[in-house]
Amino acid sequence: MRLIIDRKEVKISPDSTRVIAKFFFNGEERAVQLIKQVLELSKEEIFKLISPILQDFSKRHRNITQKLEKHCQKVEHQIKLAGVDPEKLDEYTRLLIGSYFTHEYSIESAAFFNPSIIEDIDQSNLEKGQLRVIISFRAVGEGHVSSVVFRRALIDRYNNITVLPAGRYVDEAEKIRNGVYQKRLFLRKAQDEGINKDFLKTVDERLGDEFDYPQLKAIILEAKAETTDEKTLKQYNLILALSDSYRNITFSKDTDISDRVIFPISDLESKGIEDARFVKFALDNGSCVYYATYTAFDGQHIMPKLLKTSDFYHFKTSPLHGKGAKNKNLALFPRKINGKYAMLSRIDGYNNYIMYSDSIHSWENPIQIQQPKLPFEFVQLGNCGSPIETEDGWLIMTHAVGPMRRYSIGASLLDLRNPEIEIGRLSEPLIVPNTEEREGYVPNVVYSCGSIIHNGELIIPYGLSDYSSSFATVNIELLLERLKNGEQ
Repeated sequence: MRLIIDRKEVKISPDSTRVIAKFFFNGEERAVQLIKQVLELSKEEIFKLISPILQDFSKRHRNITQKLEKHCQKVEHQIKLAGVDPEKLDEYTRLLIGSYFTHEYSIESAAFFNPSIIEDIDQSNLEKGQLRVIISFRAVGEGHVSSVVFRRALIDRYNNITVLPAGRYVDEAEKIRNGVYQKRLFLRKAQDEGINKDFLKTVDERLGDEFDYPQLKAIILEAKAETTDEKTLKQYNLILALSDSYRNITFSKDTDISDRVIFPISDLESKGIEDARFVKFALDNGSCVYYATYTAFDGQHIMPKLLKTSDFYHFKTSPLHGKGAKNKNLALFPRKINGKYAMLSRIDGYNNYIMYSDSIHSWENPIQIQQPKLPFEFVQLGNCGSPIETEDGWLIMTHAVGPMRRYSIGASLLDLRNPEIEIGRLSEPLIVPNTEEREGYVPNVVYSCGSIIHNGELIIPYGLSDYSSSFATVNIELLLERLKNGEQ
């Protein structure tokens, strides 16, 4: 029987009204000059300026005064250079200074795509056949900077999907630098990134098995002061950026999940956080945690990273290490296999690999399990999210690139006990961009970062030409039957 794909009418498009208040800095010299101009204003002039700003922007941001105060704190050094003690400034002056170092950024003004889907933690008060889910998206704003955002959705007994409206505000997380680094892991990742060996030797000799960011920064600043070589300075800046990649981030408890945006928080993420693949992971003790693999990009370097949360309020980010943690497209299996973590990858850019590890952060010895062999996949073959466990095997949703760089979504089935064995692969894609889907920021692309099985169907959220998102479903029994027959 032919596989029938049911495309849902639901479309999620970018919303330019979703804005965050970001720090704006135009250089120290200009900052000092600007601050001096503000300080020349009378208290009455300052109040007349800041009062309408607070009234206007309080409608667009939760606790705008807190954000302005925070941004004022970021320029306290420049305030001192302007000849004033920051602590002696009154509240309205500090808020006005903060406003001059703030700008709004529309997080999804350009695109809203590449979704993944997982079961919501809260499944209370549902009717039979309903499922509450969390969907993550790649949101893209000005300058093509990507971030991770969320929506909650409800699936009914007929697999109709209702995406709940987003909240009124958008909030960045509070950023907390990781207090302690493991030297062994840090040096390994630094080597992977091509950091100068002589400098790493210095780090190894002067720091203990565990160290904090100030200790590392002090060594780097000493080393930077002793050289003018641009290549060497670039190396030092890179290792500082690497150290900045370990973060704990926390959202306020009074935020809806749609309010929370994980925006780039380190230099190695400065150009975006791309294509988070979320998975509900079963721990050895029977509990679960949520992981997401994603790509950090600074315009030059690609760094695979791991996001961990148990409640979607608190997240921990960290780099992934090893020869297998290269390129994009890493997707974690939802449980250990034969006592080891397992991960799909695409280290060479066009073949699918699998890796096993005793540590979720370290990945070596990738094993090739798939290569492009069908016309619609000749250019490239990769995964579309974490594997889905079924009685018949690991269901792998794949993306394939063919003629005219057209992306399509296919499916494969891997052996449960030994996922290096491919049981079957669809000879034709499940989803190909149709006439309505092919236009967008990147034409002729459909792409997903994770699917789910519910009510006898595979539910596939997918991006439409790197612009918006939608959903499709297919009968899971028929799909697995087709794959079990070993169709190639």
